[in-house]
Amino acid sequence: MRMELDESGKQQRNSELPLILAVEDNEDNLLIINYVVDSLSCRFIGEPDGKKTLQIARQSQPNLILLDIMLPETNGIDLFHVLKQDNSTSHIPVIAVTALARADEKKRILEAGFDAYISKPYMLEEIEELICSYLNLKQNPQ
Repeated sequence: MRMELDESGKQQRNSELPLILAVEDNEDNLLIINYVVDSLSCRFIGEPDGKKTLQIARQSQPNLILLDIMLPETNGIDLFHVLKQDNSTSHIPVIAVTALARADEKKRILEAGFDAYISKPYMLEEIEELICSYLNLKQNPQ
């Protein structure tokens, strides 16, 4: 696990909390995911630019990546393949988060190798449950 240090060089306690990277070009959707991640006491990186995803994933080594499929200037499926072909990120589970909800689209996304799929719009409880299942977390009682 990568250690995060404060200004004095001491390890920060929150470095033990799971880290989730969300790649999403819609700011409102990033805020919603951030809210869910925060409610689970996880750390969060929100990135609207898909082209920076590999670099951020390499540096931060998130425990889970939530990846939008329809990003400007890049395709989430292509980006997924880049992540899986890189030795430093191939082990990270990736969940497709997309508005592509038809059965054939879902099949194409899952056949590409994504660990899971959730379609927009989703209920907060749905994405929370999915995150918890991949990070082996207990859900907060509502």
